[in-house]
Amino acid sequence: MTKTNAKTEQTGNTEQPSFSSKDFHKTFARPVYVKPSHLIHKNVEQAGTHQQFSTERKHPVFFVDLPSKNVSMTIGGLLPGQLTNRHRHTYETVLYVLEGKGWTEVEDERVEWKAGDAVYIPSWAWHRHQNLSDSEPAKYLACENAPQLQNLGVALREEEGRDL
Repeated sequence: MTKTNAKTEQTGNTEQPSFSSKDFHKTFARPVYVKPSHLIHKNVEQAGTHQQFSTERKHPVFFVDLPSKNVSMTIGGLLPGQLTNRHRHTYETVLYVLEGKGWTEVEDERVEWKAGDAVYIPSWAWHRHQNLSDSEPAKYLACENAPQLQNLGVALREEEGRDL
């Protein structure tokens, strides 16, 4: 291990360097494999919707329960004819449409989508989604970097008209 002038802190049975801003040039990445609690979440939709999130969004949302600290994945749906509220968040989102057809409005641009399409929503962009079918639901996977920003304390979400 490289010696530094940094202070050390006791963590378990080993001493770890404790750095301050003056030691920035002395820090080097030392990747370590940390075994996660689990690698698979079977039958995601059979685990049920996330009640609070689904109620707030007014459509079913299924969280994929995996121990990632950087990205999240949810299975979301839009009920027939449903139009979501405009909202924005500090994290990026990539939607992959599994079923149905509709559109997503990002700021002042509307993009139409159907099963097999992917849609990118940049951070802090006002957006909303609509299912174009009056009889069939739409379903999508949403991948976001929300956990990464939550761990940094900078993940924000704002609903138009509610949080302003």
